[in-house]
Amino acid sequence: MRCGLIAVCLGFAGAAPAAGQLAGEPFIHDPSTVTLSDGKYYTFGTRGGGLVSEDGWTWRGGPERPGGGVAPDVIRIGDRYYVAYAVGGGGMGGGHASQVKMMWTLSLDPASPRFKFHDIGVVASSDGVETADAIDPAFLYAEGRLWLTYGTYFGPIRMIELDPKTGLRMAGNVPVDVAIDMEATAMLYRDGYYYLLGTHGTCCDGPNSTYHIRAGRARSPLGPYLDHMAIPLLRGGGKMVVSARGRRIGPGHFGRIALAGGVEKLSLHYEADMDRSGRSVLAIEPLRWTDGWPVVGETVAPGTYEIASERSGYALSLATDIVRIPFDVRRSFMAAATDPVGPIPDQTLAQDSADWPRGRIRVDMADYLVRPHQLWTITPVPAAGGYFGAPYYRIAIAGTSRMLAATPEVETITAATVGAEPLWQIDQLTDGSYRIKPKAVPGDGRDLALVAIGASTPTLAAFDPASPAGRWTFKRP
Repeated sequence: MRCGLIAVCLGFAGAAPAAGQLAGEPFIHDPSTVTLSDGKYYTFGTRGGGLVSEDGWTWRGGPERPGGGVAPDVIRIGDRYYVAYAVGGGGMGGGHASQVKMMWTLSLDPASPRFKFHDIGVVASSDGVETADAIDPAFLYAEGRLWLTYGTYFGPIRMIELDPKTGLRMAGNVPVDVAIDMEATAMLYRDGYYYLLGTHGTCCDGPNSTYHIRAGRARSPLGPYLDHMAIPLLRGGGKMVVSARGRRIGPGHFGRIALAGGVEKLSLHYEADMDRSGRSVLAIEPLRWTDGWPVVGETVAPGTYEIASERSGYALSLATDIVRIPFDVRRSFMAAATDPVGPIPDQTLAQDSADWPRGRIRVDMADYLVRPHQLWTITPVPAAGGYFGAPYYRIAIAGTSRMLAATPEVETITAATVGAEPLWQIDQLTDGSYRIKPKAVPGDGRDLALVAIGASTPTLAAFDPASPAGRWTFKRP
């Protein structure tokens, strides 16, 4: 059922701010996978403590994790949150003797009456003599079984199996070597494959860190793990997932976040955020899947785009009369080959907009002709907040203050105030297209997205991740 339509309303679009690192104080090293608990999102880092957020955009300190140590990971199974972390090793103090310890709690919120960490004990260790290093643990719970990887460059990455009911090591379980030349591993399961992701390169050197994340996959959790060129991870293979991006250097410590509507994100840290004094920061990026392999996606950058429907291929446009570009058709079909040629200027905004209504204008979809009424400037508004790695955006006709706005009536256009209504959430989907959602719809609290009804009508409706009707692409003119 259609619940609203889309209009373009007059308002102040504002200048483009700097794009979109997470807000607040997202300073952390070796973060665990972002985990939801009691309505808030948590991640924990080396030395104890961590970060908390109510929206996945603005982060602050506050979480508590006893035990100290390095590189924790968190997973929820049933009503328990298991936490694994390492004490010792990593070459710190000149040694590689280490222990991976486990504990659990019913809540990650220190203010909750269910918050209390219970020690489980040691589930893996290295003695400092063997060529192995029991740090950097990471969980995977798949098909009813709980797995834990650990290890660094000082020897192999190892896999053990835990009891999901207790968190203890399964009786008689022996570690299996699954990879080399990596650390800070992570695992995920998708479409019958187990994926092992590991951080390659050097850490802890700010903007000179060479950290990057690579992946291999296997049909069994114990391997053998191969990359896209069939090179085993036990021989140093690995397909690139994410490397340095823009002014953020040294990505490591992958964590997968599966959100509603088929949206997937990855959490990680960058060793150096060049806009934040080179400090180590939490980051959240879109996660795409290409030919069965995970790869970092793209948050929409500020700029001017054609917004095209994946359903019909038509472009989001103002529903205005087409203004023809003056042209003598005979010049195209009857000119001699030797006649002089020259460029035809693009249609200007002034030419296209001369007869536009002064107030609101309905939006539809039409053949893309690179006309001003089809060119949309995307502007992030970080001060308005955001959601899981992306700020909210304003979407305006380029060169104007006519902003895309959600309206509550069915097939009726009404004015929208310049407040929450013209703000949009834009999330990249796993196939590379985007979902566009209003931050709020006047008078309607449902979770709605911009959806194509038929070939040429955009409206607001529930998003179906299996349908192209709610998928959009952003193309440079």
